[in-house]
Amino acid sequence: MRIARTLVLTALAMLVAGPTWADKIILKFGHVGAPGSLFAQSVEEFARRANARLGDKAEVQVFGSSQLGKDAELLQKLKLGQVHFSLPSSVMSSVSDEFGIFEMPYIIKDRAHMNLVEDALFEQVMQPAAKKKGYRILALWENGFRNITNNVRPINKPGDLDGVKLRTPKGAWRVKMFQSYGANPTPMAFSEVFTALQTGVIDGQENPYAQIASAKFQEVQKFLSITGRVYTPAYVLVSDKHFSDLPEDVQETLSSTAREMQAYVYAQAARLETDLLKQLVDGGMEVNTADKDAFVAAFKPIYDEFATSVDGGANLIDTVLALTKK
Repeated sequence: MRIARTLVLTALAMLVAGPTWADKIILKFGHVGAPGSLFAQSVEEFARRANARLGDKAEVQVFGSSQLGKDAELLQKLKLGQVHFSLPSSVMSSVSDEFGIFEMPYIIKDRAHMNLVEDALFEQVMQPAAKKKGYRILALWENGFRNITNNVRPINKPGDLDGVKLRTPKGAWRVKMFQSYGANPTPMAFSEVFTALQTGVIDGQENPYAQIASAKFQEVQKFLSITGRVYTPAYVLVSDKHFSDLPEDVQETLSSTAREMQAYVYAQAARLETDLLKQLVDGGMEVNTADKDAFVAAFKPIYDEFATSVDGGANLIDTVLALTKK
């Protein structure tokens, strides 16, 4: 009886103390980016830096090109502990309404502005919204400024999108925005887009240059219209519960490495904007610069709807816009 009681007490003590880690911890980082994309470069550099610091304690393994699932599947697998990191961008507006602020056209002016927005909103808005849904954001990286490609016509003004079947990410605000422009938006996983463009299921899509070039959309798209309407952050996302179960020193190494990576990501993104535009032109795409003022004039209804339908939406818009003056 005494032996049995001792075994029970020992087992209870182990449960209270949390998991033990006798072997190297394998941490899977899943993302949807193709080889050579900004996502791929960012995650691979993060893994290189983190693994050098983690030594024998843990290892970050990278799985790109939706190998471990599309964005929505990765979000679910984080909750289940089957994946340890993902890098969502626009899809976060489907996780919590607050992230829809980054779906508002032209609300982020440049990366310096984004840094100010991060300082103002990260701990106060974004992190609490993520944690409320069981996630934790380790750092903000980037997906970039989004431009439109299609096979119908050059897009110079919103009216040129009338009737165009356009793939969008699975975010409600992006769909509403393109509907307001007269397009026929079709939410679709990124991994499905090339084939849909190739077969004519959709006419076009919108993404940063890094995603367009790495996915080789120039092989199945004729027109590239530079609009830069939406800047999308990328979120280094983990399960709050499962991440908290890791040893504290491992958590700190991963968190600090993810934060310090932002400067690298921003520098890579800026370089790719120049290099990849030339690559897309050389690949045969016809390029035009859209009438930004015409797009700006058309987006007011989207701002108004966000302000009235999202709790605190008006304050979020006011806060972000006020930071453009600093």
